[in-house]
Amino acid sequence: MALRVPQGNGPQLFKEGYKNLQGLEEVIFRNIQATKEMSEITRTSFGPNGRNKMVVNHLEKLFVTNDAATIIRELEVVHPAAKLIVMASQQQEAEAGDGTNYVIIFASELLQRAEPLLRMGLHPSEIARGYELALKAALAALDGLATDQVAAWTDKDELLKAIKTAIASKQYGQEQLLGELVAEAVATAMPARDAKRFNVDNVRVVKVLGGALSQSRVEHGMVFPRAPETAAQSARFAKVAVFSCPVDMGQTETKGTVLLHNAKEMLDYTKGEEAQMSRAVLELHEAGVKAVVCGAGVGDLALHYFNRCGMLAIRVPSKFELRRLCRVLGANPLARLGVPTPEEMGYCDEIRTTEIGGDRVTIVRQWTADELAASEFAADRPAFADRIQRSPLVTVVLRGATQNALDDAERAVDDGVNVVKALTKDPRLVPGACASEMELARLVHDAADRTAGINQHAMKAFAQALEVFARTMGDNAGVDSTALVAKLIAAHHASAAPEGALTGPSVGVDVDCDYEPRLIDASEARILDPLAVKQWGLTYATQAALTVLQVDQIVMAKTAGGPKLPKQNAGHWDDDD
Repeated sequence: MALRVPQGNGPQLFKEGYKNLQGLEEVIFRNIQATKEMSEITRTSFGPNGRNKMVVNHLEKLFVTNDAATIIRELEVVHPAAKLIVMASQQQEAEAGDGTNYVIIFASELLQRAEPLLRMGLHPSEIARGYELALKAALAALDGLATDQVAAWTDKDELLKAIKTAIASKQYGQEQLLGELVAEAVATAMPARDAKRFNVDNVRVVKVLGGALSQSRVEHGMVFPRAPETAAQSARFAKVAVFSCPVDMGQTETKGTVLLHNAKEMLDYTKGEEAQMSRAVLELHEAGVKAVVCGAGVGDLALHYFNRCGMLAIRVPSKFELRRLCRVLGANPLARLGVPTPEEMGYCDEIRTTEIGGDRVTIVRQWTADELAASEFAADRPAFADRIQRSPLVTVVLRGATQNALDDAERAVDDGVNVVKALTKDPRLVPGACASEMELARLVHDAADRTAGINQHAMKAFAQALEVFARTMGDNAGVDSTALVAKLIAAHHASAAPEGALTGPSVGVDVDCDYEPRLIDASEARILDPLAVKQWGLTYATQAALTVLQVDQIVMAKTAGGPKLPKQNAGHWDDDD
């Protein structure tokens, strides 16, 4: 790239306060340094031995986690090049549900490998062409590395093959326990005919403080961490009315004054409201409604009449939870207080209140065919219940000692569910433990040797960048990463295996090594990753790196707004100290 010659004072092109940066040193190398610092934050959280980060966001909320998606979401990244990497990792989270750290680490490593090539005199466009050829070769080779696939979507053992590896990177040591919970929940919520219609929203997580993680369980149905508002705590084979409005008397928008002349007027003052509420509750009761769900408050007067009629009322303040509950019940939420039509009314086989630890929770569920056959109350079930379209929603109840531990376990469960969603699009699995990346590095390097011209240098840099995952796993495990990578390269390049030595495309990193690097056969150890997660991760990381690499000028406007007010501990900022 030609050297930029400083120009004299010419015409004013931009407003005062603009920053204009261009050239290798001012733009490209600074961008590479920014992305390197970004990856250094999340790189130590990669893999089963990843460290936790303690992040305090702008609202002073504390996060203790090794989940890269949470870390970068709470950090306010302002550098434009680092923001591009962050956006690519967020797109990976949206597309595959896992592999956010994968994208950040690989994109940063690609840019760092490009820096010496730029200093040698290669043009960014030449490096970009080489990276594109290498990505094409890597994606083509990745299809040939598939060793297994999920054959049955309702078989827990089949689902556990892919779920355990995703959870182990977040909750190492608890992957069997949490994996079985996620596999049971997913197998229950999976559609019977078309697995591609699986909705991750049908697997909920409820966190109940106290106890141990081993006390976590799966509840078939929807669990609310609150008790009903009424004296009635349970209902069976119930018609349910769902209201998104408060179950209370309407309030006027303006204030008014009421003048009472005598005691009789005072006694009659509230009788109209009482009669109106009594009529509304009695109409619901006469329509056969046994339970009422409202998205806002339940008034004291309404509670009184609900208790008199023996009806159950529960408040669901979250509109998202209310939508999920409507899917479970087959109901439509009403915006006005009144009797719902048969099409708007929901149905539930069982609503019951139980105690988990020291907290009371409400469970709303539909019975399975086996439970219905074994129940002595099956004859009481109405005939129209089977005709209602309901969603098979499942809740994972997590227990833990601290709120941060529960939050981290919830993220691990979410990753496991999202991995299954990615597998419904492409059920193929590839060896994990960095075995696939090391084999891709070998295959891309071989393709570079067969490529004529200057593009081969960038392709070899791409192959070397794929080794960063094994190096990172070694660093986080506390072993010599250089020796570990050397062992992996020898195992993947060996043409004839000595007796007892591990060789082949499925040889990866053993994270249980004590003091020296050790290898493991990932396929035999059942350490498998979804092919789609790797595919999207390589694609998004390469595209983000190419976007940063092809920037040759940065023009930044002056930040809008006046000076920020100083933060005060107490009192008003305008008061004297």
